[in-house]
Amino acid sequence: MRATPQARVSAVVLTLNEERHIGACLATLTWADECVVFDSFSTDATVALARRAGARVIQHPFENYAQQRNAALSAAESDWVFFVDADERCPAALGEEIQGIVASARHDVYAVPRHNYLFGRLTLGAGWYPDYQARLFRVGKACFDPLREVHEVARHDGEMGYLKTELIHYNYDTVGQFHTKQRKYAQYDAGILFKQGVRPRLHNFVLQPLREFRRRFFALRGYRDGWHGLRLSMLMAYYNLDMYRRLARLWRLNATKDEPRSVL
Repeated sequence: MRATPQARVSAVVLTLNEERHIGACLATLTWADECVVFDSFSTDATVALARRAGARVIQHPFENYAQQRNAALSAAESDWVFFVDADERCPAALGEEIQGIVASARHDVYAVPRHNYLFGRLTLGAGWYPDYQARLFRVGKACFDPLREVHEVARHDGEMGYLKTELIHYNYDTVGQFHTKQRKYAQYDAGILFKQGVRPRLHNFVLQPLREFRRRFFALRGYRDGWHGLRLSMLMAYYNLDMYRRLARLWRLNATKDEPRSVL
């Protein structure tokens, strides 16, 4: 049953050069009262494909993910916004669940679990499931914390609700894609630690990656995915090491910048 006029839902997809995914993504969002593609001035066919699929396209300069999602919330013409990434697919059962939720919602924000496909394989261990993401927002009652530019965090009153049906996420096709994204995360997280005044110690370069491996492979049951889970746990341990290497580099650059210059 469709949501009542008093509980309209806008499905919002943030895009930048997503011609590969946008058509298939929008095809799974036809249950929504409107589809909005919030685009960061794509140079490929994303915008044309989105319009062809019947989506309303808004182009907005990208600063960071939190800012972009908050701008999309402001532009929505519905009572609720459901955020979907272009590489995600919304099963019909999830659309039905959302329509039922918004008809008599008890929360202002709902998180959705995800089925993540890494390198073509559904990954249920090592922290990739249930992987709850805050995605369903009551407009005017919730937003994203503007200080969290990546790994966005919802800002709202009261408790968060949780949906039951998984969103499907085609996360990384190749190890190369994974490597590129994790390097960006490592740089971002190193910057946060640097701003907090955290200095890397020698033991961080050994113990922290080992802890991360143990957390991923044992505590988060990466072992349930066999060799795939072992590889992912080892990769995440490496990127933990990479984060501390980048943090050390930031401190070295800062020390060089602050060194007094001799006057000849």
